[in-house]
Amino acid sequence: MAYRKQSEGRIADLETCRKAILEITEEMKPMTVRQVFYQTVVRGLIHKTEHGYDRVAADLGAMRRNGELPYEWIVDNTRFEIRPTTFDSPADALDSAAENYLKSLWTNAGSCVQIWLEKDAISSIVSDVTWKYDVPLMVARGFSSLSFLHSAAQQLKEIDVPAYIYHLGDSDRYGKDAANSIEADLRGFAPNTDITFERLAVTDKQIRQWRLPTRPPKRAGDPPAVEIDAISPDRLRTIVQRAIEHHLPANQFEKLKRAERKEQRTITGLVKSLRRTS
Repeated sequence: MAYRKQSEGRIADLETCRKAILEITEEMKPMTVRQVFYQTVVRGLIHKTEHGYDRVAADLGAMRRNGELPYEWIVDNTRFEIRPTTFDSPADALDSAAENYLKSLWTNAGSCVQIWLEKDAISSIVSDVTWKYDVPLMVARGFSSLSFLHSAAQQLKEIDVPAYIYHLGDSDRYGKDAANSIEADLRGFAPNTDITFERLAVTDKQIRQWRLPTRPPKRAGDPPAVEIDAISPDRLRTIVQRAIEHHLPANQFEKLKRAERKEQRTITGLVKSLRRTS
């Protein structure tokens, strides 16, 4: 990518910016390109413009190609590979089962929790938290499709406990309207389910407390907006984890993990027996 004039998008010099980018990504990995961009804006290194975004994207590309920055520190969930999972033998399949075995955490929790995202770009940022706590991560991509909402509501109807739905999205009118639409359709498709719906981010309080950078509104007359990407990955993970842990019985997670390790050893024992007889 050919560089524009340095004054377009950049405040600090090239070396200072790349050093800061390395520090940011090492501390907060994994991150999307847009999240790195917002962190450079917060630190006063880059102008909050399209040229500024392009500059950060170019720096990240160059730094990964020349070996300064590991590729896995930057994630992109908008592109993915679809392929079957295969094994060389039944023992290998059981090895994989033991490694990936997770015990249901919510069987006796008395509630159901879901995390909904407006953008799939940040799903990898919080998925390690939702995976750890056995919580569904629902990627709506703005206004979710009717089919996806209906399917999600049918799952809620089958669970005879209160459901707590937490939504993360931009602070603009589009983000709020999308969240309201999700809530209305879930309630409409599952009218007898006890649903509590809450927007976890981006809130007005977060914008004030964390001094999040704004962007111009999409529609005239709307206030300046803040994208969910402007919140640092660490804060996003903390927000999600606290919301989930609020609904777990005391020490439930630790007890489950102990039982999970014991059952993993049982599967591993089956693998050893199978290998001895094969």
